[in-house]
Amino acid sequence: MVSKNELKYLCRLGQKKIRTQYGVFPVEGKKAIETFLANGFKIVHCFGFDNQDGFPVEIISKATMKKLSNHKTPPSLWAAFSVPKTTEYIPQALNLALDGIRDPGNLGTIIRLCDWFGIQHLLCSADTVDCFNPKTVQASMGSLANVHVHYGNLINYFQEHKLDIIATAMDGENMHQATLPPHAVIVVGNEGTGISAPITALAKKNIAIPNYGKPAAESLNVAIATGIILSEFRRRG
Repeated sequence: MVSKNELKYLCRLGQKKIRTQYGVFPVEGKKAIETFLANGFKIVHCFGFDNQDGFPVEIISKATMKKLSNHKTPPSLWAAFSVPKTTEYIPQALNLALDGIRDPGNLGTIIRLCDWFGIQHLLCSADTVDCFNPKTVQASMGSLANVHVHYGNLINYFQEHKLDIIATAMDGENMHQATLPPHAVIVVGNEGTGISAPITALAKKNIAIPNYGKPAAESLNVAIATGIILSEFRRRG
């Protein structure tokens, strides 16, 4: 039986400091919970307002579920999982790094894209939003269970693994005509300010998604842009 004190901190898992303090993060919905379980994540609590087949559910009221949930309409299942131990970064055939991504929904969508395009390790700058933010977990649609997210100094990662920096920029080379070096990392920058100056200065080349006609929009959403770029370079193999 969960205590009132436990429920109190679980309701505050939307705050990064609380997730860090207790080493747990929330996951909502049966399908997402099943995905994390299937990938070896350790479940700490599992709540529902009715019995669920295959789940050791602690029954709570719908009012309590509403306090726990990040959704306007609470799900029938809510769980808290242990934050996994940090793994070693492993370079891949296609590498991606995020520099200063602040929107949790964008990060969650990018993690989902990584999962779709077979990128198992994602690099993130220290100031990128926490991947265990409830909105990020929700937007990843379970893909966070399949993608290892690494935080730290990006330049140190690039130098340690001898990765050539390919920066995304509005004035870059048409990505359809650009080639990637054998050991390269595509860097996507902050939604508003782009890639930081130190990384830009070290970039081997800049690439851009060409526009057609005269679009009213000055740029693409960072997650949409990332999906287009990953699709293009996966298409080429």
